[in-house]
Amino acid sequence: MEEKEIKRKFRFSRVIIALLIGLSVSGYMLYTNLTDVRFEEVETGHGSFIWTDANRNGTIDYSERAEFVKAKSGEGNFKKITYSEALGEIEWQFQTAMWLFLAFIMMGVRDVAYMVRIRILTEKKLSWRQSFRVIMMWEFASALTPGVVGGAAVAMFILKKEKISLGKSTAIVMITAMLDNLFYLIMIPTMLIVIGSDQFFPEVGGQEILGISLNIMGVFWAAYGIILVLFGFLLVGVLYKPGWLKRILIGIFSIKFLRKWKSGAIDTGNEIIATSKELKGKPSSYWVRAFLATAFSWTGRFLVVNCIMAAFISTNLMDQLIIYARQLGMWVIMIVSPTPGGSGVAEYAFSSFLEVFIPFGLTGLLAVLWRLISYYPYLFIGTAMLPRWVGSRKKHNS
Repeated sequence: MEEKEIKRKFRFSRVIIALLIGLSVSGYMLYTNLTDVRFEEVETGHGSFIWTDANRNGTIDYSERAEFVKAKSGEGNFKKITYSEALGEIEWQFQTAMWLFLAFIMMGVRDVAYMVRIRILTEKKLSWRQSFRVIMMWEFASALTPGVVGGAAVAMFILKKEKISLGKSTAIVMITAMLDNLFYLIMIPTMLIVIGSDQFFPEVGGQEILGISLNIMGVFWAAYGIILVLFGFLLVGVLYKPGWLKRILIGIFSIKFLRKWKSGAIDTGNEIIATSKELKGKPSSYWVRAFLATAFSWTGRFLVVNCIMAAFISTNLMDQLIIYARQLGMWVIMIVSPTPGGSGVAEYAFSSFLEVFIPFGLTGLLAVLWRLISYYPYLFIGTAMLPRWVGSRKKHNS
């Protein structure tokens, strides 16, 4: 991967596409909220509507207009709430500002933890400044590529340009993926024990995979199984059987149209084997510190949403734990997203998984706020950093 290819992958049009997808979905959600109404039960005589059970399901559908009709004077026991009225009920106070400030702090925790991890994995061969550049460019790459692809290939290029050998860069990227998956594999059963499966999964529709109909729980566990398999592949390939990984690389680059890069694949395979031997000799403290940094980064990422929710709604500890846990499910949806950085899909997942906690009319607003804090900054920072970074690395490596 050369500078020209990096510039092509990061061209400004891709940033615009990511922004347009996300803003279009966010705009649609906001428009839907603007036109939505909700009916709230009040004391008889204090409302203007009565419930009629128009769809005959025996359940009050508070957001269904057809369920409610104008009542005679003194008989109404429901009132209609509009979007503007819902916004008017928000109490904008110091606590709101404090929680939103903490949401930004959590993003800082996430990035600092990533920087700590990359310094641990490179044995401090990267300075803090270099670590910042690597993480920002890595996040920029992830923001512009589909979730299932991520910024892995670009991350290897970035590390190589920071004077980390290609084999070690490849191993580091694989280890970060392995640590991320390990965090996920541990946290899922932990949160299921803490809050229970009935609170873990939102009540949303199912999906069909390979002709098999699965509800949200089935989809989730299918994804969990894939992550478990991927973790096993990375663990074996990087730490126990690097020769096997080398043979896979050689096999891939033996394909006719990839054959011109075969010698490079052999060299990379040899470097992975050398790096694997080096990693096997690392003390347990090396892996514990790397995993703790991973846990802090993911926790910081998730607590952004917890802070945003706390800014606008009253929650207890169990609510906060459920909000945290459901983001594990949101992450599954986002990593299989075909859109850059999960743009558009992320906003939809936010609504599906967390709508039960969000006051009427605020779903779109909070989804936009979440992405403004946790996603869009990387697009702008990366766009600003890319030309200078490519130029400085080219000059430095010449």
